[in-house]
Amino acid sequence: MKGKRRISPVTAILAAGGFATAVSMGVRSTMGVYLDPVVVDLGISTGSFGFAIAIQNLIWGLGQPVAGAVADRYGSARVLVVGGLLYIVGLSTAGVANTSAGLTISLGVVTGLGLAGLSFAVILASVGRLVDESRRTAVLATTTAFGSLGQFILVPLTQNAIDTFGWRKSLILGVALIALATSAVRPLRSLDVAPTTRPDKASGPHILRVAFRHQSYVLLLIAFFVCGFHVTFIGLHLPKYLEDLGQTSRIAALALATIGLFNIGGTMAIGWLGSRYSNTKLLAILYGARGIIFACMVLIPMTPQFALFSSAIMGLVWLSTVPLTSAIVLKQFGPERAGLLFGFVFLSHQIGAFIGSYGAGVYRDAYGSYSGYWWLAAVLGLCAAVIHLFINEDPYDQVAPRNTGTLSRLWRARKTVGAAVSTVAVLISLGIWSYLRIEADGDLLQQQAAVVCALHLPFGPLG
Repeated sequence: MKGKRRISPVTAILAAGGFATAVSMGVRSTMGVYLDPVVVDLGISTGSFGFAIAIQNLIWGLGQPVAGAVADRYGSARVLVVGGLLYIVGLSTAGVANTSAGLTISLGVVTGLGLAGLSFAVILASVGRLVDESRRTAVLATTTAFGSLGQFILVPLTQNAIDTFGWRKSLILGVALIALATSAVRPLRSLDVAPTTRPDKASGPHILRVAFRHQSYVLLLIAFFVCGFHVTFIGLHLPKYLEDLGQTSRIAALALATIGLFNIGGTMAIGWLGSRYSNTKLLAILYGARGIIFACMVLIPMTPQFALFSSAIMGLVWLSTVPLTSAIVLKQFGPERAGLLFGFVFLSHQIGAFIGSYGAGVYRDAYGSYSGYWWLAAVLGLCAAVIHLFINEDPYDQVAPRNTGTLSRLWRARKTVGAAVSTVAVLISLGIWSYLRIEADGDLLQQQAAVVCALHLPFGPLG
């Protein structure tokens, strides 16, 4: 008869999950300091590098539900090991890339697959399953905080390695750390979940149907898109933005490290607050604060002191959204399918990351400035704050259905409303673009035609 696995002590779970998060997210956070040296060495545009990281985020997101489902079924440790190996291959091949295509395949596709296995969704789902519910939010926050610790340590360390050895050889540091983290994930192996009599938890497809019919889960997906947009846009483009405004590369790297340092305190504080107050209201405050900070980054003249001060404030609200969001998913649907459901939430995060990283690079190449993207980040932060006011974090089967009221009618008509809004928004944006760029861009007519054709594709806004 098959024996029951022993549960690792909470200390061992925290050590393994924290170290894996610190290394995985810390190495990922160094991508911003690679932008300038890679662009100069390979002779590519900022948009090309941004595209490689955007592909990384998209592949990472698309692989996340699959990795989560496999972890739910076969155990988290196996998925983390495979993810770590792919991560190592991606970084190693990026070190010998000589073209933007090679960079996209190595740093984008392969590293993205590695991140899907060795990242937040799998690690936090595993930690959430292995600890008691009363301690879950605090433990998730502590594990997330280690990601910021990794960022704080590895960003300046990587900058020094690039300055000393060049960007190619500096990748060896990331490879060695990922290998070490991959060998230390044994305490995160998942226990066999006890059988449940609830039919909605019997299979992945069934719980997905339930989840995507649950208004609060869908709103959580939409809001976490904004988090991905924010984190990747700033993590990748903040150094270049500061350099554009006259700051040194060392100040730019220190700004990223400052975000990581202060996020440790912010995330730990959220762990304490999240176990005592409404997680959705805390998330509304965090996103609203982000919106205000991003607006200040454009309005206030940039100095080294303000760069570091704003980075410190930004760090307090940086990854604090992650433990709260994952805790809400666990509250709504339980731990049995946490990997799968948080995987889809994280997919939304990575779609936002794709737009935040690639779009910002294209925008700067076109206008020579990031200012418009900072304003977009500010507006999205305020929108996410409002969305969280309508999310119910209670278990989905304890939430009374809303069949009446304006909000319910809009929710039922969301596809029609979404199509109409997207159509109007695209057409208005196209018109504004035309007036602003008609004399500067000879290819504007072709761009307009492409957008109009896209609007009429099957299942598109006018399809």
